[in-house]
Amino acid sequence: MRRAGESRTLVLLTIIAAMLLSLIPMPEPLSEFKPYWVALVMIYWTLETRGMIGLGLAFLIGLTLDVLSGSLMGLHALSLVVMVFLVQRFRPRLRFFPPWQQVLGVLGLLVNDKIILIWILALLGEPMPTWEYWLAPVVGMALWPWIFLLLDRIRARQRQHKS
Repeated sequence: MRRAGESRTLVLLTIIAAMLLSLIPMPEPLSEFKPYWVALVMIYWTLETRGMIGLGLAFLIGLTLDVLSGSLMGLHALSLVVMVFLVQRFRPRLRFFPPWQQVLGVLGLLVNDKIILIWILALLGEPMPTWEYWLAPVVGMALWPWIFLLLDRIRARQRQHKS
């Protein structure tokens, strides 16, 4: 029982760290390169911990991110719920892909997220973003192996300390 509680704490701490990274402002020329940190961390935990990240938790994390970032209420909530649903649905395949295929799967998830955001922008009558809008998923894809290794190392270290 204690072990599950400690791993929930680790999941929560890494999600909070990803939210803080999302809130750090970047210089204007680099702002389009900013990856969706929370989504990358959520993808990792959904892949690696069966049942710990559910749709309700994804919705709450998304609402929290909406409030913290001052974005349209429900924007991140919708995108994270869809992303977690897709990862849960294809988890058996994604988990056992070789790393290069897993990177492509993560790219697909991040592009799908951007498509959802474009759909919402279109519903609001906002102007369509420029081509630079698509740079963040590519950066997220490039960072995925490093994020995966970092979180895996943190998780392994936590397991070692418990033993």
